[in-house]
Amino acid sequence: MPEEYQNHLYTLILAGGGGTRLWPKSKNKTPKQFLKLFGGKTLTQITCERFALKLPWERMFCVTVSEEYKQEILKEVPQFLSGNIIVEPFRRDTAPAHAIGATIILQKDPEAVIITEAVDRLVSPIEKYLETVETAAKVAFEKKVLVSIGVKPLYPHTGLGHIKIGQPLYREGTIAFYKVDRFVEKPSLELAKEYTASGLYLWNAGQYVWRADVLLAAIEKYAPEIAANLHKIPEGLAKVYETMPTISIDYAVSEKADNMVVIAADFLWTDIGDWNEVWKNLPKDGNNNVIIDGEVPGGEVINIDTNDTLIQTDGRLIAVIDVDNIIIVDTKDALLVCAKDRAQSVKQIVETLKEKNRKELL
Repeated sequence: MPEEYQNHLYTLILAGGGGTRLWPKSKNKTPKQFLKLFGGKTLTQITCERFALKLPWERMFCVTVSEEYKQEILKEVPQFLSGNIIVEPFRRDTAPAHAIGATIILQKDPEAVIITEAVDRLVSPIEKYLETVETAAKVAFEKKVLVSIGVKPLYPHTGLGHIKIGQPLYREGTIAFYKVDRFVEKPSLELAKEYTASGLYLWNAGQYVWRADVLLAAIEKYAPEIAANLHKIPEGLAKVYETMPTISIDYAVSEKADNMVVIAADFLWTDIGDWNEVWKNLPKDGNNNVIIDGEVPGGEVINIDTNDTLIQTDGRLIAVIDVDNIIIVDTKDALLVCAKDRAQSVKQIVETLKEKNRKELL
């Protein structure tokens, strides 16, 4: 017999990101969630297949940002119910996405508990991941708390916010739940080193598990400007989003709520946020290089004394000699070459292209 919370378990997948740090492969028309970078599958397919191991398709929902993205999701994952894909008429960051998803799910199930997940994450082993999020769902359902899943730092990370662990609260099986002491912004390298060494900080994975009604009560309390717009749903989403604020769920709710708890993930977790993370998560050759075949056939790599490098081909010959720890991404209309440890800075190229109004490259 399933436990009561399992009868009310849903997932909400956020699939609206632009993936600017994976430029030039990731663009507005083909953002990173639709790139076949991992075993011939897209991140969208990988994420949906992961949840399909536990949930029926009617309890899987997705929020995205265009009708084109919705159609691409249905093309890649035809089992996904079209009516369960919510299209935001405007990008308004993560808080409105969570709010609208929770509102629609709540209409279907007043006791719904939601596992939220961004589409650009890889986890391993999947069994441990699913066990963790289900345990979080049990606690969120029964104790009516907001659960954040943090990740134990593997190294000092300047590209992620952190969560400081507070006092221990309770334990469910092998998983300990803690009060959140505070959320902190993306740190400097010096601070990141301190956080990692202290053992008191977790990476903020942006992953939450909560009852729909408890989340919406928190939004009503801490982000009334969002709650006010949710009442316009009968008038259509275009009306809802006319005056919807642009704000992340962390700023809107997580950093303010007094019923926010945190657990430390006991599984490997990766946010595929830049080309360096892609390199880390793909098989390497004898020189620790990753070679990715592009969409155009005929790509070839000649490598002489090059190590620890990612090379994405696109139909042309790429020859490299004695250059280590770099990224080379070749496409038909742009070529990226950068140091692997500067992969986060690719976003600056995208910002420059926006300033120059180079829409054909975005």
